[in-house]
Amino acid sequence: MKAHTISLVNSVILIAMSAWGYFGSDTRSFTALIPLFFGVVLLLCYQGVKTQNKVIAHVAVLLTLVVLVALFKPLKGAIDRSDTEATIRVSVMIVASALSMVYFIKSFIDARKEREKSDA
Repeated sequence: MKAHTISLVNSVILIAMSAWGYFGSDTRSFTALIPLFFGVVLLLCYQGVKTQNKVIAHVAVLLTLVVLVALFKPLKGAIDRSDTEATIRVSVMIVASALSMVYFIKSFIDARKEREKSDA
């Protein structure tokens, strides 16, 4: 799978899970929509990542890393509340973001190898 594809999947998961958490809650909190906003921005970065625009790809990686790290606090909160549904939702977002990071890093390594091969 390509980095742009997994980034697209990650964006959709962030948007869907965040919206589900917000609209499915009896006590709606605006902070539940934070991953949705990250997902929308990552979705806007999709074309740049697909065309291998370095700046946009690095912005997408940074946003993915920020959301990945930031999701651990809501995970802890969901576990502390014994909220199984929220735990699953946040865990899915964490796994999708972690996979996206892995594919981004792999694509950067592959691009560097290609550059070194063409320079030689």
